[in-house]
Amino acid sequence: MRRPSGRLAVKLHQRVCVLMTDKAVTAEEVLARPKLAAEIVGRLSETVLLIRPGRWEAVVAELRKLGHAPRIVQPPASPKRSARE
Repeated sequence: MRRPSGRLAVKLHQRVCVLMTDKAVTAEEVLARPKLAAEIVGRLSETVLLIRPGRWEAVVAELRKLGHAPRIVQPPASPKRSARE
């Protein structure tokens, strides 16, 4: 049996959007919809999906079309422009 090295690779992401569902089955339903699945880049847990950068509004709009009432906890801040732009 191999002994764990004690190291764990961690990657910190800032300004990400996630879709959190109450049940795993709801996340599965989202992933089963081609329009929504195209906007998901990863699954962080059974109930948490990672949304493509800049696409949270499209996900919210599509969820509303399907009859869901998503609650937006904190909309992402718009990116700051540098003085050179």
